[in-house]
Amino acid sequence: MNKSVVDLIRAYDAFNPLSRASTIPSSWYTDARIFDLEKQTVLGDSWQMAARFDQLTKPGDYVTAEIGDEPIVIVRGNDNQMRGFFNVCRHHAAAVMTEYEGHANQMRCPYHGWTYSLEGELKGTPDFNDVCSFNRTENGLIPIEIDFWEKWVFARVGNDEGRNSHETRVTLHEFLGVDLVEQFRKLDLANLHWFERRSYKLSCNWKVFVDNYLDGGYHVPHLHKGLDSVLDYSNYSIENGERFCLQASPMFSRDHEDVSASRKGSRALYYWLYPNFMMNLYEGALDTNLVRPITIDRTEVIFDFYFTDVSEAARERNLASVNVGDRIQQEDLDICESVQRGLNSRAYDAGRLSVRREAGEHLFHRILHSDLKAGVED
Repeated sequence: MNKSVVDLIRAYDAFNPLSRASTIPSSWYTDARIFDLEKQTVLGDSWQMAARFDQLTKPGDYVTAEIGDEPIVIVRGNDNQMRGFFNVCRHHAAAVMTEYEGHANQMRCPYHGWTYSLEGELKGTPDFNDVCSFNRTENGLIPIEIDFWEKWVFARVGNDEGRNSHETRVTLHEFLGVDLVEQFRKLDLANLHWFERRSYKLSCNWKVFVDNYLDGGYHVPHLHKGLDSVLDYSNYSIENGERFCLQASPMFSRDHEDVSASRKGSRALYYWLYPNFMMNLYEGALDTNLVRPITIDRTEVIFDFYFTDVSEAARERNLASVNVGDRIQQEDLDICESVQRGLNSRAYDAGRLSVRREAGEHLFHRILHSDLKAGVED
């Protein structure tokens, strides 16, 4: 007999301390009803990184993205203000802007030619003169909330009442929390510049990748021999905030010259922001990971690489660093797909967590449980 979604959520005890905690049940990675609920709550009502600030510097610059199943577009208007909209034509629902990013003087739907200003106002409706009771001013693109933090534009597609109907609206900086904002202010990312983007498709649930990231370096000595050569595993630390986790490690060099040449500094910092954004900092380098759920068992991970020097003279060195990241990602891809296969096995339901290593994963599971629980109670 199939369990209800409520029963699946109740199967996880979010109140267990880490020393007694287990992972969320395997059904949360394999049941399509949980995935649908996540799109409405975890993804739909949280702030999501949607664009880089440097992509939207001039009036007419735009970036498209998806949050859950919702297509969005972020555009800088003629008044130099940045706005976000659902990327859905008000006529017959086609995507208005079809490229990932670009520059346009207006937004024109390729289906029937409906045209919107950069401020989202409906301006052109071909062959629509005889339509009765049609108010053009009421048929502009539907706006969404956007806000800015450090190098990124965040978007939120939830309703104005907040993440749950009984809560007040959560601003981006409330979502981030004072502690995280202050930590990043001290890091001073102004001298880091975008260099390249790479994207990976994985045959696993999106949470498998997040779990892997948040295991406190547990898998590094076994899976990432190159990375292990520059991290001081025994002094790896985990610090949880309200909606973020910082994993940090002192750095040194033993072997693997290609890794030590591109992963420099005295300390590596690995930040995770709930639910699906990661920021990895080394001396002179930053890479971010955005984990985008596609289906219950398909995930895209988008990597953006930043360096202090992005001149042509530094290109070869920067590409070497990106290629080290690519090798690490391929190692993670293989193990995440292996985990997904195991999660579908009748031999597995949940596993215990390491007190020393997996406090971040425990935080993720508890916040996730809170959002899903609120979603079925509304």
